[in-house]
Amino acid sequence: MTSDQLYGEAVALLKELIATPSFSKEENDTAEILMAFFTKHNIEFARVGNNIYAKNRHYDVNKPSVLLNSHHDTVKPNKGYTMDPFTPVEKDGKLFGLGSNDAGGCLVSLIAAFLHFYSAADTKYNVVFAASAEEEISGVNGIELVLPYLGNINFGVVGEPTKLEMAVAERGLMVIDCTAPGRAGHAARKEGENALYNALDDINWIRNYHFEKVSGLLGDTRLTVTVIETENKQHNVVPAQCKFVIDVRVNELYTFDEILDALKKNLKSAFKPRTTRMKSTSISLDHPLVKAGMALGKGYYGSPTTSDKALMPFPTLKMGPGDSARSHTADEFIYLEEIKDGIQTYIKLLQQIVC
Repeated sequence: MTSDQLYGEAVALLKELIATPSFSKEENDTAEILMAFFTKHNIEFARVGNNIYAKNRHYDVNKPSVLLNSHHDTVKPNKGYTMDPFTPVEKDGKLFGLGSNDAGGCLVSLIAAFLHFYSAADTKYNVVFAASAEEEISGVNGIELVLPYLGNINFGVVGEPTKLEMAVAERGLMVIDCTAPGRAGHAARKEGENALYNALDDINWIRNYHFEKVSGLLGDTRLTVTVIETENKQHNVVPAQCKFVIDVRVNELYTFDEILDALKKNLKSAFKPRTTRMKSTSISLDHPLVKAGMALGKGYYGSPTTSDKALMPFPTLKMGPGDSARSHTADEFIYLEEIKDGIQTYIKLLQQIVC
């Protein structure tokens, strides 16, 4: 297919995806669209849950493999939308619609690149594609579910909106539930032990604590309290328990265990991490993928956001058309030119590796 044909197919597919709600855990209909697309192009594929994957026509188990991945689930539209989030609209060189930027533009650009390499013979690498579900909620039925079916993957490209620059590192994410103890009593008589005050002592420590090791790519490791609540709803009762939540963004210089150890030494509240799956990741600047990007004039940086990259046990480069600042915003859009550039960039990047 020509460049123009690949671009036309990609935009038409993205419009179909935008017009089809695909909230996390509810991606069945967009999975069906992707399967119909591959069927139309005579590409063998398989489905695991709501994840769709395919391997190049001349896949060889004796060759190394590169994975192309992006997600087809979306967040729910926020109340600020002035347009129908499920009606794809072209205007002023932009394509509007929920999921257009995050991460539909990346997804269809990677699919177009996969089409380009699908029938290529005598390549150095296999090219494997996976459209994953539940990325927006880091769900267990997303990329982790499909990875065992993809064969041995040596490294991958994760499609997320990065303005087509290279995100070579990514912060890890850990959410911690905390419970400050107290003892109920009557507020008028100064009885009991106020769990809310105990929580505030710990929160004040969290607010002022700084981890020493600062990353050149990702900056510092950050602790942010984002939720606080007590079960008590009566104004005259001292709360016996206060719960709060810490959002932890970890650079590549700290492990989750080191973070938890610091909390253990300094907090009076009981605490428990919800998950330790979303670890910080990085790919070496000497990796062939990164070198290929540099040869195209691409810059690199550390990403403050997390993605399916965190769940992959092999080196990955996060890169794609669109702008992360537009993700999850009202009247989301992607420039059509960004999709065209995305397709060409992915192809040029992979040609240096695969061919």
